[in-house]
Amino acid sequence: MQKETASLETVVALGNVEKAANILKGVIYKTPLMKNMWLSQTYGAEVHLKREDLQVVRSYKIRGAYHKLSSLTKEESGREIVCSSAGNHAQGVAYACQLLGIKGYIFMPAQTPAQKVNKVRLFGKEWVEVVLTGATYDDTFAAAKDFCDGRGSTFIAPFDDLAVIEGQATVGLEVFKDADFAIDYLFMPIGGGGLASGVSSVFKQLSPQTKLIGVQPLGAPSMFNSIKANQRQTLKTIDSFVDGAAVKCPGVLNFEICRELLNDIVLVPEGQVCEDILKMYNEEGVVLEPAGTLSISALKGFAQEIKGKNVVCIISGSNNDITRMEDIKERALQHQGLKHYFMVTFNQKPGALRTFVNRVLHPEDDIIHFQYIKKNNKEKGPVFIGVEVKRPHDVETIKARMLEEGFAFEYLNGRQDFLNLFV
Repeated sequence: MQKETASLETVVALGNVEKAANILKGVIYKTPLMKNMWLSQTYGAEVHLKREDLQVVRSYKIRGAYHKLSSLTKEESGREIVCSSAGNHAQGVAYACQLLGIKGYIFMPAQTPAQKVNKVRLFGKEWVEVVLTGATYDDTFAAAKDFCDGRGSTFIAPFDDLAVIEGQATVGLEVFKDADFAIDYLFMPIGGGGLASGVSSVFKQLSPQTKLIGVQPLGAPSMFNSIKANQRQTLKTIDSFVDGAAVKCPGVLNFEICRELLNDIVLVPEGQVCEDILKMYNEEGVVLEPAGTLSISALKGFAQEIKGKNVVCIISGSNNDITRMEDIKERALQHQGLKHYFMVTFNQKPGALRTFVNRVLHPEDDIIHFQYIKKNNKEKGPVFIGVEVKRPHDVETIKARMLEEGFAFEYLNGRQDFLNLFV
């Protein structure tokens, strides 16, 4: 995986990226490359953020979408266009449709946050129609393709398209031109691979010494698994929480380029992403969506390696729905080891609950959920209990005390499918 040279067949032509940048002038914002003092101090490195969260549609996706639509022939654009997206590509395509006067149908997963759906309608105005369907991006993609084929429309792929990749590659071109320092590490998020394949192509040609690190969520490791297997892999199931990067299978072009050019690809737990979303908001006042936080979340695993180095993280989007904050806080606390859930069997005798509170829990522990489920027999019945602790290791003391006091229990953290029934 540690490649130092790149095959020219898999590198996006630098001249085409320059042309894409000229086409995008006046359409996109030239987002800043900003040193982040808090992250720099945390990791003992010079950490700079490429602020694509400040882009006109609050993500880099407008770059590839507009570049692709502007390259369509009159015949292609006259047949209407169709795209599928978890949100950010949809916003980019919608805005491009409005600017270029092209009718579009935007397919989005049924559970897409309302904020993203509303933004698509805002950017597209009368030029787009939103269709909500499918449980995952891949389900939505299939529905959009069927619709497109049935109408003879032009499909705008979110990542597996050379014109889209060239548009996303302009992020890398801006980073390289704006940096007045040699970049040692560049971290970038990966869903289907459009951004990573474009940016890595630019850097392998202009700054081959830069280590290029792709980042995926632990629950949707499609590119990670594919590169490990040396062939594209389709995931059977994914955790769609990091919706902007939850893709079951990477694009054909994207896989080839990323396999050839990336120095490494890493996975970060969704809980770590949530922790960093909250930290960036509380410490920096920066609002990021889960996919937009991936590159920052990867720094923890490289803490020793990047000390004293120049680091760039592409933060790719800020389309977050405020209604998701409770879920984000919940995942972050579980990841930090501060919130724990148990199914506890109480002896149905007077004083059982008092014993649990006084002898099992520490005075600083808080019961944040208590739900009696059912009686198995006359003497015993299970109770669903959530406990928030002050220190991660406190949970081991709780487990030990439950055993000492004769409480049978099942530890539920990590079983999100089960917890969703209760929290």
